Amino acid sequence: MTDQRRGLFDLTGRVVLATGGNSGIGLGFLTGCARQGADVVVWDKEASRHEAAIATLRQAGAARAIALTVDVSDEAAVIEAFAASVREMGRVDCVLANAGFNSRAPSFPDMTSEVYHRLLAVNLHGAFYTLREAARHMRERAQRRDPGGSIVVTGSLSIFHGLQGMEHYAGAKGALAAMVKGMAVELGQYGVRVNMLAPGFILTGMTGDSPEAKPVIERMSAITPLGRPGNLGDIEGPAAYLASEASRFQTGDILVIDGGRRIKSL
Repeated sequence: MTDQRRGLFDLTGRVVLATGGNSGIGLGFLTGCARQGADVVVWDKEASRHEAAIATLRQAGAARAIALTVDVSDEAAVIEAFAASVREMGRVDCVLANAGFNSRAPSFPDMTSEVYHRLLAVNLHGAFYTLREAARHMRERAQRRDPGGSIVVTGSLSIFHGLQGMEHYAGAKGALAAMVKGMAVELGQYGVRVNMLAPGFILTGMTGDSPEAKPVIERMSAITPLGRPGNLGDIEGPAAYLASEASRFQTGDILVIDGGRRIKSL
């Protein structure tokens, strides 16, 4: 039964999983879902942050919350962790493929193969392994007459703007944007929708506390129509929307959350 206090975004009884989920965008996404009653699964390779993340998610409203230590660049580890998540929670209704990092080379000609492959191993290949397991699970459920589900990929404004020295990062995000479209077409028959969430400049706890962050924050605020950087709370509403039936007719799309940054010319 839908909780009338949550209404259209009610996630009671739904299970939401996020990679890179014990901090940053991943934790913000899960927090937004937990506030709407979702049970949550945290995947992250940094086990030291699991306890704090679970406490945050329980406080936000998650009745059930578990954390698994997973390196998404390890295909076997992803397959095993997804199976373990389903065994523990019974099902997975929404998956956020979020784990990743960025790095910058001095220039494209100076980017080493090591830097290139290290980033793609997590940001692209790790996302692929995660998305594939999510698709397999949701297809199998649909074949048992239990259709539906939401798959979300964390994107980036680098899909739309050129960034010197970060072509590998933008390339991974661009490839995932194309993958989202293909998955949306293929998985629609199972009632599964697939979208990308593309955040702008979002402050995390670490970013906000850094002395070097002040000039960056000021500059980004100046070029953002809403006049400020984003924060993790700004991820919570879009998370609840994408995970819930409120987004039941939106698929193959890129939802940009950037305070208007992308539409403002420099």
